[in-house]
Amino acid sequence: MVVRTLKAAGVETLFGLHGAHVDTIFQACADHDLPIVDTRHEVAAGHAAEGYARAGNRLGVAVVTAGPGFTNVVTSLANAYLDRTPMLCIAGTAGLAQAETNTLQAGIDQAAVATPITKWRHRVCVASDLPRLVAEAIRIATAAPCGPVLLDMPSDVLNARIEEVAIPGNIAVTSAAAPQPTDVAAIIARLRVAERPVVMVGTGAYRSGAAEALVAFAEAATVPVFSDFPAHGMMSASHPLHGGTFHKMADLDAPGERPDLVLAFGVRFGLFTLGTSDLIVPHAADIVHIEVDAREIGLVRAAQIGLVADPCLTLEALAAAAGAQPDRSAWVALVQAKKVARRERLAAEAAAHQGRIHPYAAVAAVAEALPEDAIVIGDGAEAYHWLNETIARERPGCYLAHGFLGTVGMGLGLSLGAQVLDRSRPVFCLAGDGAVGFTIAEFDTMARLDLPVVVMVMNNRSWAASQHFQEIALGPNRVTGTRLGGARYDQVAEGFGCVGMYVTELADLAPALAQAFASRRPTCINVEIDLAPTPPELHLLMKR
Repeated sequence: MVVRTLKAAGVETLFGLHGAHVDTIFQACADHDLPIVDTRHEVAAGHAAEGYARAGNRLGVAVVTAGPGFTNVVTSLANAYLDRTPMLCIAGTAGLAQAETNTLQAGIDQAAVATPITKWRHRVCVASDLPRLVAEAIRIATAAPCGPVLLDMPSDVLNARIEEVAIPGNIAVTSAAAPQPTDVAAIIARLRVAERPVVMVGTGAYRSGAAEALVAFAEAATVPVFSDFPAHGMMSASHPLHGGTFHKMADLDAPGERPDLVLAFGVRFGLFTLGTSDLIVPHAADIVHIEVDAREIGLVRAAQIGLVADPCLTLEALAAAAGAQPDRSAWVALVQAKKVARRERLAAEAAAHQGRIHPYAAVAAVAEALPEDAIVIGDGAEAYHWLNETIARERPGCYLAHGFLGTVGMGLGLSLGAQVLDRSRPVFCLAGDGAVGFTIAEFDTMARLDLPVVVMVMNNRSWAASQHFQEIALGPNRVTGTRLGGARYDQVAEGFGCVGMYVTELADLAPALAQAFASRRPTCINVEIDLAPTPPELHLLMKR
């Protein structure tokens, strides 16, 4: 009944790791042709479900066994909760008849553990309720704002024999409300008097499927667009109005360069907008905040107009109502000039560098080598900051990186989910050497299931963000607990059946990347990177 309900809801793949408490589900998946991608660790199964959901803008499903199987996936649930990722986690648990008997993998209230990190959680106590509650869980997970849900399933409930129960239909949920015409008119009125407006798009805009509406509005109003990582690619990076990620707004820092109107669609102000500081969003700027969650409006930054509405429907209405707008060609040219100047500055720094490969030179080589349709994953406290400097995607769902929880080590799991979503597309993961160690056994999953993910390890033999934080904040004599060995991650991957490559010279990196993508085999490229350079975003984060 569980599997039939999942299939009725359009679920095409599960991610999990087998355990006796969920064997009934595994057997049913085999009987009903629902594939299970089995990982080497439950947290990777959770992250794979996240990656599948984030890249495809759809529900991801993870199945884990009781006790440690559940506790291993908790980090993924927390990650999905803070990033509003639609995810269903099904966790097995000891049978109801075994309550308070000190049996195997029991003794904890799994639903209670999940309470602060899920939208909804429930223990199923009656077998005939399984279809109804699975459908309810899916509705809650996929309703805006999206998020993870947990269904706790005792083994004797899963194994119970009962009369046939109808599988629910019409499981899908409707979108949030459209804006009122008066609200649209008020926003357009502010836009017409703004000299330096910007659009910021976040997770909520991506979840609402607003890419076409975003481009239509930005073009109608001639407004540059900046995005956070889930929304990256909603506007093509080659579009003349594309400004880059949120942090690039900090380069607009001189008098007469700062935005005077911020139109935020599905944005959660906080970490990625540098909190209450004015480094990214000026204190003097008017803010129009459109969100499906009323709790977010005014939570971190006060909004002159706060609107609880669907971002896609709002952008469509604004595009239709834009009408005549001021000439903003000089403003758009300034934004583009700032982008070019930043890259030229970093390229010059990398070219003048002496020593091992400069990290910016490495990510610049990646940007040149990436196939246009590749899904890119960034993992590592500094590695992904460097990747942010050159990442350029042409469509949404193509860049998955750290969110509000800052979960280092989720990259291989996200990559698995993204590759399963579309096996025909290249998937590339850039990971720090610290990050890749968390779930390194997932190279086995890639090899076993023939998932041709290309993983590039930025190997600087350090927890670089921690070391640089200590150096900047406390001085070079207070560096402690940050060093790693120079492990041959390429050889580890080879041991699991993947292709391994070892790169110590910049000139060899582009050919290695080209060979890896052409081979269509899971590959680990271990690149020796210099530790000394620090990414600009790290300095910006320390200013907030």
